[in-house]
Amino acid sequence: MDKNLALLLIFLACIAVPSWVFAQCGKSSIAALGRNPSAAPKVFTAMIFVMVFAEAAAIISMLVVFQLFSGQ
Repeated sequence: MDKNLALLLIFLACIAVPSWVFAQCGKSSIAALGRNPSAAPKVFTAMIFVMVFAEAAAIISMLVVFQLFSGQ
């Protein structure tokens, strides 16, 4: 596999997966708030934690890719 194609596919996954997590997290939190509006602080806290972990995983995976392909 060409090096540039491999980088493109890996970065596509690094962008697509957190974007999907953000969309699902937003959808679920809006549905939860629709059912129980008084639980807003708990839902908001859980939503922030999920988004932070998804973004951290994306950044770490990008750094790993940079380290793997920088030496070649």
